[in-house]
Amino acid sequence: MVNEVLVNGRFLARRVTGVERYGREILSRLESRARVIQPRRQLRGMRGHAWEQFVLPSKVSSINILWSPANTGPLAVRNQVLTLHDLSPLEHSEWYTDTFGRWYRFFMPRLAKRVRHVVTPSEYIRQKVIKRFSLPAGKVTVVPGGVDRDRFHHGLAPLTNLPDRYILSVGSIQPRKHHSILLQAWIAIQSNYPDVWLLIAGTTDPVFRQGSFPGGIDRLRWLGYVPDADLPGLYAGAEVFVFPSEEEGFGLPLLEAMACGTPAVAARAGALPEVAGDAVLWFDPADTDAFAENLARCLDEAELRQDLSRKGLARANAFPWERSAGLLWEVLQKC
Repeated sequence: MVNEVLVNGRFLARRVTGVERYGREILSRLESRARVIQPRRQLRGMRGHAWEQFVLPSKVSSINILWSPANTGPLAVRNQVLTLHDLSPLEHSEWYTDTFGRWYRFFMPRLAKRVRHVVTPSEYIRQKVIKRFSLPAGKVTVVPGGVDRDRFHHGLAPLTNLPDRYILSVGSIQPRKHHSILLQAWIAIQSNYPDVWLLIAGTTDPVFRQGSFPGGIDRLRWLGYVPDADLPGLYAGAEVFVFPSEEEGFGLPLLEAMACGTPAVAARAGALPEVAGDAVLWFDPADTDAFAENLARCLDEAELRQDLSRKGLARANAFPWERSAGLLWEVLQKC
C-alpha cells in the first residue's frame, strides 16, 4: 500500500464541465484519504502545462501515488493513475485548433504508456485506449461517471423565467457535440410546435474549432454557460432532453437529465448506449430525419415520455458517485 494518495488539482481552477465534474465528485468522496496539490493561482494554457510538468513532480515522492483526473499529468511521475476521458484530440484533429491537436498527439501516447495505470469512464474508451496505445488489458480499468441523486432527482422545481415548454440541450459548443444536426431537426419540426422552444446551454472554448450555424430559427435561445447550481432545475423543467453528440466517452448531461426524470432523445454514438441502455429514444447521428421524427414523437406522445422517464430514473440509479470513488480507490491501492 502506498504511503499517501495525491491528486493533481490543476483541474480545480477550471470552469465545471463534464471532465471537471467527474474529478470533483470523486475527489469529494475520497475525503481525507487523498491530498490535493494545485497551483497557488489559476494557470491557463501553457502556464498550466508548465506547472504540471515541472512543479508538480517535485511535490510527489517515490512512495506516493498521484491521481490525475483530467486527461493530463506529469510525464516525470511514473507512480500515477491517469484518467483519460476520450481520445478525440487524437482521432478527430479537425475538431481542435492546430496547436492543441499537435500537443495532445505528442503528449497523450507518451503519458499513457508511462503511468502505472489508466482509468477510463467507459468500456468503450477502455478498448480504444488499449488498442491505440498497445497497452496490456490489465493496465486499463473502467471507473464510470455518476450522478448525485441528492442534486439531480425527480420532482425538482423548474427554473423560473423560462418558457413553459422547452427542449433542452446541454454541452459545450464544439464540433463533436453536433449542434448542427440538432438545429436542422428543430427547423424540420418547429412549425408544428408553436409553443415549444429550443434551449441550448453551453459555451465555447478556444481549443475548439468553431463552425457556423443557420440563422433565422424560431424560438431558439442560447443560454451560454449555466452555473452548476442551476442545472438541476434546468433539466427538471425540460419536456425533452436531447443529446446529439457524435462522440462521447461517457455523457454526464444525459445521465443527469435522466436522473431528473426528463425523457431523452440521443445519438447512438460513443459510450452513450453503454451508459443509457434502453432508457433513451435513440437515433443514428448521421440521420437528421430520424432525429426529427423521434423528437416529434417525444413531444406528441405523453405515454412515451412517461415510459422514458421511468426507465431513465431506474438507469440513473445504477451510477452513484460513491461506486465510482470506491472503484478508483481500489485502483489506487493496487498501484
